[in-house]
Amino acid sequence: MTEANALKITADGDRSIVMTRSFDAPGHLVFDAFTKPELVKRWLKGPDGWEMPVCEIDLRVGGRFRYVWRRNTDGVDMGMGGSYREIEAPKRIVHTELFDEDWTGGEADVTTTFVDAGGKTTVTTTVLYASGAARDAVLKSPMESGVAASYDRLEKMLPDITRQAA
Repeated sequence: MTEANALKITADGDRSIVMTRSFDAPGHLVFDAFTKPELVKRWLKGPDGWEMPVCEIDLRVGGRFRYVWRRNTDGVDMGMGGSYREIEAPKRIVHTELFDEDWTGGEADVTTTFVDAGGKTTVTTTVLYASGAARDAVLKSPMESGVAASYDRLEKMLPDITRQAA
């Protein structure tokens, strides 16, 4: 990962966080990596020591998704799901998300954009939480290291996806 591609997380307004990261791959391939279960399971695992045994995606407006992560050291599961509100492939996805153990204070609204500038794609995810307290709890959690580890994993697998698509 280059410094220019480093994950940036900022608080926005009273209840939102914005996560931005660039990848050296075309936008349609990065979009695929976010929306095809066989690809999502390979990279969206959080920090080392976690796996994703459940990854279900019904990518259509009104469709649902379900993710379950499992910590390898003790078998603890963390599940989350939601529904798709808008899909503009390969540029934008809007969905809801709610963790099974609702530690974020209710359903969050998530908007992810994919901006391709000559084969380099910037992904920006904005998460609007139910409250400022929920947003602050997320910022204090290990979420940043989990997202960074997942995005680093994605960056390493994108060259393979690019070669397979050629």
